[in-house]
Amino acid sequence: MLLQKQNVGTVAVIAHQKKSLGGGLDELRRLLADEGVEKLLWYEVPKSKKAPKQVRKALKEGADLVLIWGGDGMVQRCVDALAGSGVTVGVIPAGTANLFAQNLDIPEDLPEAVRIAFHGESRKLDLGMVNGEHFAVMAGVGFDAEMIKDADRGLKDRLGRAAYVWTGLRHIRGELVRMEVKIDGVKWFEGEASCLLLGNVGTITGGIEAFDDARPDDGWLEIGVTTAKGPIQWARVLGQMSAGRSDESPFVRMTRARKISVKLAVPMTYELDGGAKGTVTELKAKVVPGGITIRVPVRKPADSGSGES
Repeated sequence: MLLQKQNVGTVAVIAHQKKSLGGGLDELRRLLADEGVEKLLWYEVPKSKKAPKQVRKALKEGADLVLIWGGDGMVQRCVDALAGSGVTVGVIPAGTANLFAQNLDIPEDLPEAVRIAFHGESRKLDLGMVNGEHFAVMAGVGFDAEMIKDADRGLKDRLGRAAYVWTGLRHIRGELVRMEVKIDGVKWFEGEASCLLLGNVGTITGGIEAFDDARPDDGWLEIGVTTAKGPIQWARVLGQMSAGRSDESPFVRMTRARKISVKLAVPMTYELDGGAKGTVTELKAKVVPGGITIRVPVRKPADSGSGES
């Protein structure tokens, strides 16, 4: 079916120069011309941490639609700057890991991703916030964050997604860390754990279905604590995630919350959407309901009440 060209207003592209999809940024320009874009704002950055400044420029220039070209790290940096703006976002999954797009059924197919960005359904989705910074997919401290920090050290560029597996094997013998976790003001966990994860969607690093009941528009964050230590216990946890529900593992405790506070006995690295952040002894997290508007595939009537589709 042919789609009629429409007045799409001002469109901004925030692109990570080192990421690629399909015919690259040249093909993206051609596709945008085909969509009838008249006023195009174009910003390329060499690193995702430089993206927020360009996002703010785009907002100042009156962007009606912002297209994010890159992976989850790029998306995280951009939505942090876009949160609460009311501007619609289109995700072009051009990164190593594209978990946010994957959870929303946006394919790693450039023409189709662009079509969805212009003709899809606009949905208000939740974001999470940790220590003042927004995330779209997940946040973590412990095993998960240490694995990601190592993968970021050049391995990800050389090995792609396999970098997470490689570094994960190195950290699987990691020590347990004492932590105290409060959810909505009530103590929920106190003891030794190897990993704490917060999820806004179901599928996380490595394509693991960690949070079976997660929805990005339900006003909640999922939270999980893992007490697994060593290869055998971690194999049982990952096996349970693959075969059934994550919360049925004896080494996993899960719930959901709107506000979370975490105190750690020793300083640890934390991560947001697959990007390693600073070292902390305390985390303050909360859900930001309807914090971002994203174009997603139009839902069929049967999908309207289901998950992330």
